[in-house]
Parts: sequence; structure tokens; C-alpha cells
Amino acid sequence: MPHKIGFVVVSSSGHEDGFSARELMIHAPTVSGWRSPRFCQFPQEIVVQMVERCRIRKLQLLAHQYMIPSKVEFYVSESLPEYFAPCQAERFRRLGYVSLCDNEKTGCKARELKSVYVDAAGQFLKLIFHQNHANKYNIYNQVALVAMNIIGDPADFGEESNLASREKLIDHYLGHSAEDPALEGTCTGKSDYISPLDDLAFDMYQDPEVAQIIRRLDERKREAVQQERYDFAKSLKQAIADLQKVGERLGRYEVEKRCAVEKEDYDLAKHKKRQMEQYRSRAYAQLQLHSLVDAELVRRPFDLPLQPLVRPGSPRHPPPVLPPPPPEERGAETRLAGPSLQEQPSARSPDGAPQPRTADPPSSPAPHPRLEAHREPLPYDERPLPAARKLPGAAPGEPDKSDVDAGKAPRGGALGEPEPLTEKALREASSAVEVLGETLVAGAYSKTWSHREATLLTLHERLAGLPVGAQREELKSALRAAVFLVRRAIRDIVTPVFQASLKLLKMIITQYIPRHRLGKLETAHCVERTVPVLLARTGDSSARLRAVASNFIQELALFKEVRSLQMVPSYLVQPLKANASAHLAQSQMDLLARLLRDLGTDGTGFTVDNVMKFAVQALEHRVFEVREAAVRVVLDMYRQHRAPVLDYLPPDDSAARRNVLYRTVFEGFAKIDGRPTDAETRAQKRAATEEAEKQKKEEIKVLQGQLAALREMQAEFQEQESEAAKAEAPGTYAARRGAAPPSAPGAPESHCLDNLCIFCGERSAAFTEEGLDLHYWKRCPMLTRCEHCRQVVEICSLTEHLLTECDRRDAFGRCFRCSEAVLKEELPAHLRTRGCHPAKPEKLANRCPLCHENFEPGEEAWKAHLMGPAGCTMNLRRTHVLHKAPPPPQGRGPAAAKAGSSGPKAGSKIPTPKGGLSKSSGRTLTKR
Repeated sequence: MPHKIGFVVVSSSGHEDGFSARELMIHAPTVSGWRSPRFCQFPQEIVVQMVERCRIRKLQLLAHQYMIPSKVEFYVSESLPEYFAPCQAERFRRLGYVSLCDNEKTGCKARELKSVYVDAAGQFLKLIFHQNHANKYNIYNQVALVAMNIIGDPADFGEESNLASREKLIDHYLGHSAEDPALEGTCTGKSDYISPLDDLAFDMYQDPEVAQIIRRLDERKREAVQQERYDFAKSLKQAIADLQKVGERLGRYEVEKRCAVEKEDYDLAKHKKRQMEQYRSRAYAQLQLHSLVDAELVRRPFDLPLQPLVRPGSPRHPPPVLPPPPPEERGAETRLAGPSLQEQPSARSPDGAPQPRTADPPSSPAPHPRLEAHREPLPYDERPLPAARKLPGAAPGEPDKSDVDAGKAPRGGALGEPEPLTEKALREASSAVEVLGETLVAGAYSKTWSHREATLLTLHERLAGLPVGAQREELKSALRAAVFLVRRAIRDIVTPVFQASLKLLKMIITQYIPRHRLGKLETAHCVERTVPVLLARTGDSSARLRAVASNFIQELALFKEVRSLQMVPSYLVQPLKANASAHLAQSQMDLLARLLRDLGTDGTGFTVDNVMKFAVQALEHRVFEVREAAVRVVLDMYRQHRAPVLDYLPPDDSAARRNVLYRTVFEGFAKIDGRPTDAETRAQKRAATEEAEKQKKEEIKVLQGQLAALREMQAEFQEQESEAAKAEAPGTYAARRGAAPPSAPGAPESHCLDNLCIFCGERSAAFTEEGLDLHYWKRCPMLTRCEHCRQVVEICSLTEHLLTECDRRDAFGRCFRCSEAVLKEELPAHLRTRGCHPAKPEKLANRCPLCHENFEPGEEAWKAHLMGPAGCTMNLRRTHVLHKAPPPPQGRGPAAAKAGSSGPKAGSKIPTPKGGLSKSSGRTLTKR
């Protein structure tokens, strides 16, 4: 009957770090499988060796959800491939190929299980993976295989085969059939029946421990059927069905626990672990309650070192060399552990001398020292992977001397040899063990810090001494193994070990990669694996270690090999985590500020967008030092990019300035732009107000003097007129005097100011009280109406009115460039318009708020600009005809004409005649 065939991976064309092809030898819900290197060349190849020569009946492949090859080819051979044994090589025989779906219908969220039925005999199987299907998730153009399963029958050969055939013939004549359904425990009598327990889907969705229990219960069910204990067999069948549900749920819990560990959510991982233990104990208690399984069966004896699976009675492989299991478990456990294809190292004492062997019975040879040291069973997912490769440059037939001396520090710091690797460490560092050797890696995992430091220094010397002409793949493998150990050593709390790891990493990036021309991909691998761990060390409690880590990251980012990759800045602008330590957040902000000054934002990985988003978030951090550093970063960015930086900050208004940090930022902007700060602006306004009050008092004194002069001139004119009348006939003077009405005290002022606009100087008979109001309201070119409060104001004072007197004055702000009043919400857009050009000081030029142009200073310049033919083009009241001053009144002398020409200036503060309009101190006219 076909069954699952165990296999070991002989070779692969390459793999990504942490996703070796040896992962395919394990079937469990949490396996990650094999992945090709990033940006690899196709086709990719994997060669596996089955534990015995067999006839393959079925091949199963579990594809990745998005790293999917377009085609997989299968080849089979009876002997080693030609590149392993050229003298006795046999070419592979092609079986065919299968095509895999591109998985677009499921959105790359499901895995395809492909089953292929074949009929081919051999012991070596080769899989060739072709170009991947392109999708948005597979950015490195990789292919992957999560799991592989081989189902077949052992091939008969030699005398043992003939003996088995003769026994089958005798059983046939005696009427015994090995295909009896009762003996097989199945309802089918077919010889090609494949048990569902051997299917790949069973192992990939079942908890490994429960899967083993199900297999043992299935064996007991077959025994019960053979013994005609049908009630017991029925109970076992129901128990198997219930256990399958239990195993699937435990498998889901295990996957959720692994995901929580990867996300560093240890509370959830602890909860899932406790949930698994409780659920498992309840299920086992239920089985024991019904006497379906004893206590020894539900303990955990299945966690053995990874070995290829061997069926009982295999003619080519002897029983495994392990402590004998209990009698009731021997039948099932013989399928779990077969001899590895790799030679096990001989047992040695701690000082390196061979240990003498004791006389043991032939049936129980001495176990491996690692199994001797660790009698406790290990979890299923911590079984070691066999290692055979060494670092390039070592002689193939000699032991690696550097492995023997790895535990000896060059400076005499480490004495003796490091302790052997645990099973968990051996599995974790399997890829490094393949390249560097187990002894050297054991030094990196040693509990003695001097061993760890000596290992890094030894590895530094070994990598520095590798010849330039070595094979490229071997150099890459050595680099990735070294980076694996460096990443572990960076987390070390001992300062010498941490510094040795930085020394090794610097040598790899600046010397090893350029000398061997390994390219940017390997440099990116080094940065990607080490910079996140280095950033974590910048939050260390030791100030010295924080400084060392920060300085090294800054130095690393400035290396020419790393600078062109633009990778370090991308790590520094990652958002700060809410639960991150204060030291970590502060160090990240300081590093960002320093690298911004060193690198800038032009093609370095730093952009205005990612830096400002990070800095604005840091402004809300709970630690004051982090907020202070964020302010410095924002100001540095503003010096380089003015307008884009403002888009990431709130508008500069009173609401934002209530926040002390934003007020500090905006005042820093003002200093950078050369604008006065709020304190300086308030002081300037106070001084300007005092100066304006002083000028008003002086104007009032001048106007009062002018009015007194007008009265004196009028009185003098009347006296002259009376004297001239006396010289005439007395009767005529008396008649004229009697006919003339008595003059009012305000007559001189009326003659000078009636029918006259004091702003534009126009005189008209229509300028009565109502006529002047209408003129001011609609036609005077020196005045305009405020669009927000509908008051009539002088154009020259429109800006001050909007900022200080208008009903919406809080919505306006003064532009630092053109000094005009602009709505605060429109200020950023206003700065980018053409009309916003710098204003000149008041002593050098006037600034028109209508056409935004600078022109000559002085009051008369305002009249020429607002009323002249070539004046303001935006003044809708502008007239194209210059108004000339009216001639002096008839019968008046030169004194009267002089008095009329010495009227008040346009825009001066005087009482308006006849009470038609009132002019406020802010040059605002209000219609009565």
C-alpha cells in the first residue's frame, strides 16, 4: 500500500536567509518552507533523496500564496546527480511538469495544494522551478514552496525481494490475503489505496502532537479490526474524528501564537499558549476517560531530532540509533526516526580529547553526545537540521581548524571551549552552521561573554583573509552567516561583544563587499538586518551604549556604499510607537536632526513629506526633549523649504498660538524670514500708536492756528471794505449798510469750506449737506467702501482699517512681505501669487491696497495715483479729468484767495461743515 516516504534535501540552488530548503523536511502548520533568493536567476533547483529506493505514486506540492512559480518540472534518478559523483553519475529522467495558478482570483490570500499522480522508480528527485508569476506582493521576484510530500511503495530488489515474493506466493496458496480489508482497517481492498493520514493536507493543518496520536489510534483501530473487537474499533474511529478537529484548532492557535510573537505582542502569545494547554488537556482527559488511550501515549515522546521517515521493515536502512521506546510505541516510532545521510561527529570531551567508549550491548550503541546531554524531549519545531557545509576555503577532507580554535579568544579572554549548542539554538542557527561550522557558532551562542567576543574577532579575521577569487555563492553564504551572528551580537548587553559586532559589521560593508564585488543587494541585506536592531539599542538604559549605537548609525548612513541605497533615512522617519521608551524616541529624533544636516533632502531618502509627517507627530510626544528636538527639525526644514513646510502645520492664528510649541515654531519662522516676532510687533504697534497720537495733536494745533489766521484775515478784509465804503457817499454807504444783513460769525469759514470735498478737492454747487454725503458714498475717488463692514474709508488707510477697526479684523493678518491685510486662511496662497511683492518703507514709497503697487511718498502722491489719468487702474471711482481749483469769489481780494488756497490737507482730521459726515480718528466715514 502506498505511504508517505521520508526524504532529506541534498542540495538547492539557493535560498533566502531563514527559509532554507531543509524546511521542506518538516510538515506542520507553522512551517515557512523554502524561498529562493531575492532577484534570483531562473530556473531554481532542489534535489532530495528519499530514505529508500521506492516507486513514487503521488507527489504533492503546497505553493506559496504569492511567490508562485509558473511551472515546476520533476526529474527522477537512481543514483547521485553527476555534480556529486561524476564517475558514477546517472542523468535524471524527466517525469513532466505542472503549472500553478497565479492566484489572482483569491487576491493572493490562498495557497494551492497540487497533487500529481506518477509511476516512477528511483531514490533521487529533482524539482526545477521556473519564472514566478508577477504580482504586487512579490516585489523581489521570488518563488517559494511551503511543503512537499512524496507517497510511494518501497521498490523490491535483491534476495529480500525474492524472499518477500515467495512468502506472498505461499500466502496465496494458503488462502491468506495481505490485502484483506479487515487487516488493513479500511473499506477498500485496493492495493493502491492511500491513507488520508499520509496526505499533505493532514500534516499541514494538524497539530504535530495530535497528528501522531491519531496515527497511533489508527494503528490500534486496525489491530482491533484484526482481533474482531468492532465496538472498540468504532470508539477509536470516533475518537480519531474528534481528534482531527482538536488538532486543527490547536494548529490555528499555534499559528496565531507565532504571529503574535512576530508582532511582539507577548500578552496575546501568552494567552494563546495558555489556551492551547487548557484545550489540549481537556481533549486528552476526554480520551483517557473513555479508556481509548493511556497516559504514556499522550505524553510528548514525539519531539525527536529531525530524521527522514522510514517505514518498518525497510530492507536498506537499519533501525535508528535511539533509546528503545516502550513496547507499545515501537511500532509507530520506527516511522519517525531513520539514520541521517550526514555523518555524526565523534564524541569528544570538553577539552577536545576523544572519550573512551564503554562496552555496550550491540543492540544499544552509544548515543550522540548532544542526545546524551539533553535527555528531555524537545518541542516539535525545535528539532535540529543536519549541517554539512563549511566556510569556503576549508579543506574538504580535513577538520576545520578554525572551528576547533573558535572558543579561544586571541587576547586570552576566553578559556576552554564553548558549551555545545542546544537543539533550539542549532535549529535557529542552522544556516550559519552550514557555512561557519558548529564550533564557531557555538562560541557565538556561549554563555561566557569572552567566547562570544572571541568568535566575532575570529570571524573578522577569517572574512578579511578570504581570497578574492573565491566562488561568488560561497562568499554570499559566508556574508549572510556572518550577518546573522552580528545581528545576534548587537543585542548583547556586554559592551565588548557589542563593540566587536560593530567592528565586524563595518568591515563587511566597507571592505568585504567592495573587495569581492558582491553588489548593492548584499549591502542592502546587511543594512536591512542590522539597522532595526541598532535603532533598538539607541533606547538602551546605558548612556554609553546609546551614544555608541547612535554614532555608528550616523557613520553607517554616511558610508558611500550605504548612502546610495537611501535605506537608513527610511528607518529614522518611521512613526514613533506609543509605548516606545523615552530614550529610544529621543535618540531617533537626535539622529534624524544630525543626518538631516549631513545629508539634506536631495536624493538621500529624506523628503519634505516623510520628515514633516514624522516631526509633526513628534510634536505631540509625551517627552519634552522629544518635542524640543522636533521643533529644531521643523525649523531646519523651513530653512530649506519655506512654503511646502507650511502645508503640514496649522494656520498661524490665535487658536494655534495657544499651543506653546506652535507659537515657538511660528516665531522661529518669523526670525528665519527676517520678520518681527509677536513681541516685537506689539512693541512696534505701541510705538506707532504713540507716534500717531502725537502727530494728531500736532495736526490739531496746526489746524487751530490756520482757523485763527482765517478769522483774522476775514476781519481785516471787512475792515478794509468798511473803510472803502466810508470814502464813498455817506448816503450810499448807509443804504448799503442798512440793506446788508448782519454777518454771521462763521461766514469766513462758510465761504472757504462750503461746496468743497476735503478729500479730492472738488468744488461744486451741488455739494450741499446731502450732496456731499452722496459724493462721499459713491463718487469720491479718494474714498472706498469696505466690503466687510460697508463703512466708507480712505483708500490710503484701508489696510489699517481691516487690521484694527473692521468688524472682521480678527480674520485678517498682515503679510510679512507686502504689508497688506490678507485673510489668514488665504495667506499661504497669497504668498505664491504675483501680486505679493515686497513693500518699501513708508518714507520711500506709498503702497496702494487696490493695485498693490508702490509709488512716490507723500499726501499729494496719493491724489495723483488715485485721481490721475495714469494712476491706479483698480480704482473704479477714478476720473480721467484733472479738476482745477476754482477761481476766487467775485469781489474778493487777494487775501480771500489766499485764504481759500490754504485749506486743510486731504485726509486731515477737521469737523465736516454742516454736519453732513463725521470723520473718525481711523479715517472712517459713517453715513448719518
